[in-house]
Amino acid sequence: MLQYIIPASGLLFTLQNIIWINLGVFIGAVFAAIPGLSVILCVILFLPLTYQLTAIPGMMFLLGIYCAGGYGGSVSAILINTPGTPHAAATMLDGHPLSNRGRTKAALKIALYASTFGGVFSALMLLFLGPQVAKIAAQLGTAEYFMVCLFGLTIIAGVSGKSMIRGLISACLGLLISCIGADPMTSYDRFTFGIPRLYLGLDLAICLIGLFALVEILAKAEKVRGLHLDTEKMKDNGLITKEERRRMARPILISSIIGVIVGIIPGTGASEASWFSYNTAKNMSKHPEEFGNGSVEGIAAAESANNAVTGATLIPLLTLGIPGDGTVAIMLSALMINGLNPGLSLFTTDGDIMYAIMLGLILVNLFMLIQGKLLTQLFAKVVSIPQEILTPVIVIFCFAGAYSVNKNYFDIGVTLVFAVIAWVLRKLDLPAVPILLGMVLGKMTETNFRRALQISDGSPSIFFSSVYCIIFLLLIVLAVGAIIRGKLKEQKAVKAAAQKEA
Repeated sequence: MLQYIIPASGLLFTLQNIIWINLGVFIGAVFAAIPGLSVILCVILFLPLTYQLTAIPGMMFLLGIYCAGGYGGSVSAILINTPGTPHAAATMLDGHPLSNRGRTKAALKIALYASTFGGVFSALMLLFLGPQVAKIAAQLGTAEYFMVCLFGLTIIAGVSGKSMIRGLISACLGLLISCIGADPMTSYDRFTFGIPRLYLGLDLAICLIGLFALVEILAKAEKVRGLHLDTEKMKDNGLITKEERRRMARPILISSIIGVIVGIIPGTGASEASWFSYNTAKNMSKHPEEFGNGSVEGIAAAESANNAVTGATLIPLLTLGIPGDGTVAIMLSALMINGLNPGLSLFTTDGDIMYAIMLGLILVNLFMLIQGKLLTQLFAKVVSIPQEILTPVIVIFCFAGAYSVNKNYFDIGVTLVFAVIAWVLRKLDLPAVPILLGMVLGKMTETNFRRALQISDGSPSIFFSSVYCIIFLLLIVLAVGAIIRGKLKEQKAVKAAAQKEA
């Protein structure tokens, strides 16, 4: 570890990286502060820009968006009682009531400080835990990697929404899309329909612009009313008392630990972490009656948890190639475009780059703190931008981004096709994130499965031949069991609620 720190620091602390970090933090905070414009949409829009950059500035830019998006969602949650991102919903419960009591600046400061602590805490966990997990990953073979991919596919259940069946349908569609192009083992073309441009497969970034960005804009275009910000709310002094700081300390620390644990588990995310932490803080508080009425502990718990997820989701991505959530899955292409394939010996062959990225995550959170203190007033005003102005600007960014990946108009057509597919899926109430996971994990799963069978002359016993295979098999069984149990609990709760209403 120590042999990589000095060269990694030399790679990280350059003017180019500092500029890209601050640009990413600013863009992420602005996007997340606007209700409806999610972090994943922002990352997709600006992903093509990173293709012109090397690995470190590209990842620093995306991580700046990712981390600042965790804080930016709290701005609108506190000011107008509308979370800018889903994981800011728990912050809204106490942030807006505290704002209504004339303490808007104080609420925004608490959210900023808690977000920064959670982000730095998770970055340190990534720095110390990531290499240890990588050492284990380096011992995995083809069969073990197939089991890892299979375990990764269980993430789909966690992002399927209310219906697991619908989530599985979406995931199968994603797996089918991942098969388009040359067969990884024989190089025969599949599902290309005589179109030469499809022989190399579909670029993930291009598909995602249609699948997430354009379809979101279509939905927002139906709502043309703007939001109005009461600027009088921003005139308090923002003072946080010593007693409040003391009360915030424990929930911030505990929630950061919860956020890291939740983030490491693929398929979970910042929303789950923030709600779990909020509930834990309420149960442990000496003043539970304040929760929902402007509790500083509630704001601190929710914000530290959702930002503590950011570094933790990178642990399975960098070490095993399994994205912790949808946003991190998109970042995978920013690594791969620079020839960095997560997993196996990445930490030994490109250790200086990996450590630069991990150290950079700490820097990202520190710059988020600085920008938050200086530009909170500006972030707050962004909330009031009317949708009729914002929508056409983002559409232009979508098409420009799609064109810039390979600089041809065919990709714009692919983006439009995926926008139509996403629109139909939305009307059928089929979630889009499982499609993304199917596309990301599909080729990796297929390749490792077929290679493993070639090594074993077609015998499936290779998938039970090592301790790691058995461990991942047990994890898959436990994950599936937990999912089934959770769904049964949900059904019982729905039935109980229906009986009460009757």
